[in-house]
Amino acid sequence: MDQIEQKLRGLMLAGLAGEAQPYRRLLDDLSRLLRAYYARRAPPGVDAEDLVQETLIAVHTRRATYDATQPFTAWAYAIARYKLIDCLRKGRLHLRAPIEDADALFVAPDADAAMASRDLERAMADLTERTRALIRATRIEGLSTREAAERAGMTEGAAKVAIHRGLKALGEKYGGSDVADD
Repeated sequence: MDQIEQKLRGLMLAGLAGEAQPYRRLLDDLSRLLRAYYARRAPPGVDAEDLVQETLIAVHTRRATYDATQPFTAWAYAIARYKLIDCLRKGRLHLRAPIEDADALFVAPDADAAMASRDLERAMADLTERTRALIRATRIEGLSTREAAERAGMTEGAAKVAIHRGLKALGEKYGGSDVADD
């Protein structure tokens, strides 16, 4: 985790704990980063300062949605990116630079993995911990069903059933179909 991420995340956590001074420093530091971000990306005729203010307001009003286990910069970057996209849509304007370049400003190299991990945990939240562990072991870590079953202290057949039922429940919840058999 780089220094900017550590600093901003620490300030955000302090702000969420009710400390006004660190939260003010967070908004000041973030506003400087956002000005640089929007100065490079906002098309002519768009006031970058308006985008900075809109983004800071969004960060403030949505601060309760920040997941403290995830990188702060990825969360703030997503808000900034959506504010820019909204601005472009309203004015039917086009970017001067590819939006993909924005990752270099805010997102740590492992932020995509962190966001994917967060999304996966949210998707599997309704499953039992044992089923989540089995699905993670077999579908993400690449273990065989037998290895995952041994790790969980259960028979291979019971692990197959739990994995199948868990994947089926996820498929039904998120509109998927046809759970692959082991």
